[in-house]
Amino acid sequence: MTSVVPEEGVPEEEGLPIPPSPAYARRQNIVAALVPLAIGVITAIMSWSLGVGTLSNPGPGLWPLAVSVAMVVTAAVLVLRSGPTGEEETFTREALIVVVAAVSLVGYALLFERIGFEIPTVALLVLWLKGLGREGWRMTVIISLGTTAVLYLLFVTGLGVSLPHILPF
Repeated sequence: MTSVVPEEGVPEEEGLPIPPSPAYARRQNIVAALVPLAIGVITAIMSWSLGVGTLSNPGPGLWPLAVSVAMVVTAAVLVLRSGPTGEEETFTREALIVVVAAVSLVGYALLFERIGFEIPTVALLVLWLKGLGREGWRMTVIISLGTTAVLYLLFVTGLGVSLPHILPF
């Protein structure tokens, strides 16, 4: 069990992360809130351009706009309440996993339309399981191929959704 020296607030055991300074923690909280704020604003603009319509005759952009506005309001509240909570951690190399996962989703979205559903889906799952999750190859291959097959059967066969694909199934 970890104990903390009350006067100093420093963990007694070595190897525990040292909490960041209050100024660093505040900056960290602001950045963490500004990212969804920016995404919400961009998404709201894109939703508006789709056409909002009316409540009785909604356009394709109405619900994305509603979610975007909720996201912007929530992120704005987080910016305003960005003071340190004491639960912040310093940015480490392990935090890069989140960045790689987010960037890989963007890559997946770009590849999905260009080369189809199957290859990007398997590649994304392999990256996440083997690269980021450090799973073994056997489990990575089973889950990646199995999940892709199940998703294909669910959407294409079960729901009749037309997914782009280059493999002749």
